[in-house]
Amino acid sequence: MTETPSGTAPGTASARGSDTGSDKGSDRASGPRPRPGLVLATACLGQVMVVLDVSVVNVALPSIAGDLGFRPGGLSWVVNAYTLVFGGLLLLGGRFADFVGHRVAMFLGLAVFGVTSVLGGFAQTPGQLIAARAGQGLAGALLAPLSLAVIMVTFRETRARARAVGIWAMVSAAGSALGVLLGGVLTEWLSWRWVLFVNVPIVAAALILARLSVHDTRTTRMSRLDLPGALLVTVALTALVNGLIRAGEHGWGTAGALVSFAVAVVAGAAFAVWELRAAAEPLVRFGVFRARPVWLANVIVLFLGAATVAGFYFASLFLQNVLGYSPLRAGAAFLPFCFGTVVGSMLSGRLAARFGARAVLTAGLVLGAAGMLLFGLMHADSTFLNGFLPASLVASTGVGLCMVANTSLATGAAAPHEAGLISGLINAARQIGGSLGLAILTTVAATQGASSAPADRVHRLVEGYDRAFLVTAAFCAAAAVIAAVFAPRAGREEPSAVPGPAAEQDHASA
Repeated sequence: MTETPSGTAPGTASARGSDTGSDKGSDRASGPRPRPGLVLATACLGQVMVVLDVSVVNVALPSIAGDLGFRPGGLSWVVNAYTLVFGGLLLLGGRFADFVGHRVAMFLGLAVFGVTSVLGGFAQTPGQLIAARAGQGLAGALLAPLSLAVIMVTFRETRARARAVGIWAMVSAAGSALGVLLGGVLTEWLSWRWVLFVNVPIVAAALILARLSVHDTRTTRMSRLDLPGALLVTVALTALVNGLIRAGEHGWGTAGALVSFAVAVVAGAAFAVWELRAAAEPLVRFGVFRARPVWLANVIVLFLGAATVAGFYFASLFLQNVLGYSPLRAGAAFLPFCFGTVVGSMLSGRLAARFGARAVLTAGLVLGAAGMLLFGLMHADSTFLNGFLPASLVASTGVGLCMVANTSLATGAAAPHEAGLISGLINAARQIGGSLGLAILTTVAATQGASSAPADRVHRLVEGYDRAFLVTAAFCAAAAVIAAVFAPRAGREEPSAVPGPAAEQDHASA
């Protein structure tokens, strides 16, 4: 099967087949008749569940600690267990979905997420809850890249794909903010256990939609999965995320952080050597990075992940520790962030069609930097209306603009047989960026808070938070410069991912 430079499969010019693709290659197998709308709904449900579970638990942590009797220092692993497994397995999850087929992978990921959510909700000990959270991370590592991959394979025509990716990115960006609100509501009105049980109806709805719409599609012709490569990259990513978690909690010079970073470097180098020289069917074809949209999108999402995850974390702390908000009220305060994200996401596609990806990416990142700068200008006497609200609206609009444009940039360059790989790379870069940003800025905020002159605790906290926000603004500004220099101009065509030897052999044998 031959791909066109835009990533659109042959035959998509037909009026009714343009959204889903009408190629007859081996990347399309038996299954339900094409229902693009249901596929998109399934993908969005899977993605919103993954991002919700990153933030929804945070608000419930004090209640969890009191109910299950966590020891000091152990409570963070309710979050870390999910983050560690999720970040370590993202790349493998994307490739696994390509290998076994999207329908099988979707059912497997949803089932595991549902079962582990129920087990976590009924947990009676800290160990049981941490194990359940790790299981959720495993399922999330499959669902996150898969949710984007099914969109990339289903929506082949450029405009249809851009619209679908825009909706997916909007749901992804707004889901984190909604998670804080939902966590506060469920914890305050019901129980912390419902922050886990809430996934069950989402899983049920997604399973029904997947059965009706998702094809049993294998988008790669790999005869076997690269198990040595999978093991090495999983060890490398897991060690890297673990090192960043330990650096943020205990310091960059601690033995745990240094050993984790050393393991990540060794495993990462071994993975690169194996993939380039020894693997018969590589897990990652490094030739994809020769395409500018792929490497550029990964670099930008790395910076954006660092800025947004850390910014979101410190904004929540500001609301509760400085303004004195309850968890429920703090969650409600993030609704303007959801609104700004939705507005930015809705505008992104139209603006990109008119002005090009470079203009939209740069503008979105500049807005993000401006919003973070406004957060950094808040002080102990700031209020929600004169401090938090304007900063939240500006930053979230920028995030919505650039998330959609950046995801569209990467997916537009992807051939269907590498949909899971490209999606896994984007999600892994976002996760690593978020962990890196949080580790760096936790250190920055703590250092500034300890050394500042005022004796008042609130003033010391605000000074530390402000320093962290200014660094997040710098992350966004750096990404804006990269986008302004390297992103494609309006009307300029960018080539698809450059086929490497394995891909060329695949196409030749088709």
